[in-house]
Amino acid sequence: MIENQKIRPAQVIGPLGEPLTVDSLPPPQTTRWVVRRKAEVVAAVSGGLLSVDEVCDRYGLSLEEFAGWQRAVDRSGMPGLRVTRIQHYKSLYERQQKY
Repeated sequence: MIENQKIRPAQVIGPLGEPLTVDSLPPPQTTRWVVRRKAEVVAAVSGGLLSVDEVCDRYGLSLEEFAGWQRAVDRSGMPGLRVTRIQHYKSLYERQQKY
């Protein structure tokens, strides 16, 4: 029975180096997604604090939207999460893939 239970950490390290817990994540009713909040949610999933399904249910996100956040962090770090810079980082990444 114990093998089937997934052990989750009580806290993970956030994008700015601070400890993140489920209670310190953005509230479920969050509608204004600034870079820091997006990065905290991505870090929570990466660290195993929450699953992707739990995040999508908790915040009303689509799987594609959250996957986009993860890709942006993987490619460009926190600056890649800025909505105003998405096209810049996307074209930069595409150019890097050509060479």
